[in-house]
This record gives sequence, C-alpha cells and structure tokens, in this order.
Amino acid sequence: MDLDVFVSAHRAEWDRLDALLRRRRRLTGAEADELVALYQRTATHLSLIRSSAPDPRLTGRLSQLVARARSAVVGTRTASWRDVTHFLGRGFPAAVYRARHWWVPTALVSTAVAILLGWWIGTHPDVQSSIAAPARLRELTRPGGEYETYYSSHPASAFAAQVWTNNAQAAAMCLVLGVFLGLPVLWILFQNMLNLGVGFGLMSSAGRLDTFLGLVLPHGLLELTAVFVAAGTGLRLGWTLVDPGPRPRRTALAEEGRAAVGMAIGLALVLFVSGAIEGFVTPSGLPTGARIGIGVAAELAFLAYVYVLGGRAARMGETGDLAATERSASVPTAA
Repeated sequence: MDLDVFVSAHRAEWDRLDALLRRRRRLTGAEADELVALYQRTATHLSLIRSSAPDPRLTGRLSQLVARARSAVVGTRTASWRDVTHFLGRGFPAAVYRARHWWVPTALVSTAVAILLGWWIGTHPDVQSSIAAPARLRELTRPGGEYETYYSSHPASAFAAQVWTNNAQAAAMCLVLGVFLGLPVLWILFQNMLNLGVGFGLMSSAGRLDTFLGLVLPHGLLELTAVFVAAGTGLRLGWTLVDPGPRPRRTALAEEGRAAVGMAIGLALVLFVSGAIEGFVTPSGLPTGARIGIGVAAELAFLAYVYVLGGRAARMGETGDLAATERSASVPTAA
C-alpha cells in the first residue's frame, strides 16, 4: 500500500467525520446516516493501515477518531447487573474452560514438582539442615509449632483478607506477566511449589504429614487450582506471541489479553472463597475429615462450574472476550 496515496484519497472523509463529531447542534437525519457510513469506512481504513502499512501517528489519529465515532453512534454504555450475571454465568467459566489445555497440564506438572521437592527434602537431612538449624526445624514442625499456629495467628477475618490479597496479586502477576513469553510465570509457579514442597518435606520427616495435609487441603485445593488457572492462562498468552495462529499477532494478543483480564477478576472471586476457607475453616475446631470435606466440596463445585457451565457456554461460541460490538473494528484475514 502506498500510504501517501491512501491518505490523500481518504483524508476528506476523515475530516468530514471529525467535523460531524464536533457539531454542537443535533444532527439531521441525513447527517446521522452520513456519520454512521463514515464511521464504518474509517474503521475499515484503520484496519487496513494497521495490517498493511502501520504508521504510529496516523494509526493514533484514526484510532481516536474511530473511538469518538463509535461512542457517538452506539452511545455510552454503562455496566449493569446483566453484565455481571453474563460474566459469572458464561464469560468467566467459558474462558477457564477454553484454557484447560494449558492449566490442567500446568497443575499436573506443578503438583509432581512439589511432591518430588517434598520427597527430596524429607529424605535428605543435609538438605533440611541447609534450610534452617535443627532447633528451628523442631520449632516449626512440633505439635503446636509454627506450621500449626500460622493459620490461627491473626483474627480470622483479617487473616482471610490478607491471604486473599496476596493470592489475588500472585494470580494477577501470572496473567499479566505471561506476555513476557511466560518466563516470569514459570518462576512464580516454581516459588509456590517450592514453598509447598518445603512444608511437605519438613512435616513428613517429622512424622506429621497427616497434620500438614489436614491444614493445607481444606483451602489449598481451590487456592492452587486458581493459581494453576492463572499460570496456564499466562503461559498461553506468552505462547500467543510465538504462535498467534491464523490471526494477526496484534489481534491475537488483544483477544487473549482481554480474556486474561476478565479471568483475573473471576479468579479474585475464587480466591476470595479459598481465603475465607483458610481464615475460618482451616484453623477451626472441626474434625480433620470435615475440614478436608469442605475443601473437596469447594473444589468439585468449581470444577463443575467450569466444565458444565463453562463447557456449555464455550460450545455456544462464548470466549470470555468482549462482545463483538465492543471490540475494535477489523477486516477479515486469510488463514
């Protein structure tokens, strides 16, 4: 595309659209029709320039022009409870379901890594001595020690809020930093598995693995699943940079990025539930079986939510991205 020729051919249309948007008086019927037609043509021009001859200055000008025209044509849209129910009932579970081929393997591999690290630490006293002095390790793992009192060290509500905030930040970092080819996601994931493996190994070496699992499983099943979903989605976002498929790389990143932002909001709600369990159920006086049963029930409910509601919505075409009317206009591309 000869950009100068293209600009010369269509500048008058863009200027006319800008003039119509600046009108302070109410547009006539003919002017409104003209505005819609110019908006559609300018959106197409913007897509052509982005794909064939990207020029930052011209792209920025036309992007602003198209955004103003879209606002004038469709009006300013405000969120409603209908949007919330659509997001929770279709958008979020569908996005998690579509990412299952990334987060399920991530969960399996990460769990295996945590178990191997725990076995290595638990069966090698020299490794344990490199973590802390023997007296310190006994203080951590003894009955009534720090591993047990950690969950009741603060008021339940404050502890649940702190846990929720920390986990939501970790999940958001996995989603956002995935754009850097997924490398920061792998590091965050390894740090989480290392912490889990250390606790697993130290408590098992002290003969108190059952106590450790009774403290971790009630909230850990749902919490770790949310982390695995965030990590898997972040890795998929990073892979989109490498292989965007039939879509232009910019379009692919935009679509996957918008879906990832929506998942960050949904996962924050999931982590709120796991934080409440960790704050109120884990340190409670309930029998170990009852506490673990609550954690298993929460995990099964989430999986059913994803695979039943999310699977149905995904098969109906839901992706977790914005609706077509809310996305930037684009032209078809050949596969």
